[in-house]
Amino acid sequence: MSKQKETKTNAMRILDRMKIPYKTYSYECDSFIDAQQTAALLGIPHEKMFKTLVTVSPANGYFVFAIPIDRELDLKKAAHEAAQKSLSMIHVKDLLSVTGYVRGGCTAVGMKKQYPVFIDQSALSHDQIVVSGGRIGLQIELSPQDLSKAAAAVFADVVHTVP
Repeated sequence: MSKQKETKTNAMRILDRMKIPYKTYSYECDSFIDAQQTAALLGIPHEKMFKTLVTVSPANGYFVFAIPIDRELDLKKAAHEAAQKSLSMIHVKDLLSVTGYVRGGCTAVGMKKQYPVFIDQSALSHDQIVVSGGRIGLQIELSPQDLSKAAAAVFADVVHTVP
């Protein structure tokens, strides 16, 4: 009985090349479902799953943020960390052309270009976090430090403070 070979995403190939250990989670999904539904479907605690958001500056510079799925990006904090006057969310229609990834499959590892990447500092309170694996229906679990290494990211406080 032969084991069916999993099709590697660009993110997985980069992690393999860097010899970074990771675990994959696959699920059936034909179209976008939000990260909270994905976490529930896979039985992953919400605080351990991170979503990847892409922002743009007024000068058309792109900045990437990985934040917990149940939190919101604080655009003022994000702009401060990125040394920009302001940032806004990228239009979904531009996501593929800018990153090489579709909505629901976007990850900070292996984008078309190397953009500045920031991981919310809350990731450091977990041994492992889960992020998109580079396509809809695939998640990758790895240490926050390894995600930072693979994405050339820094840790920063970029989410709204919980009241």
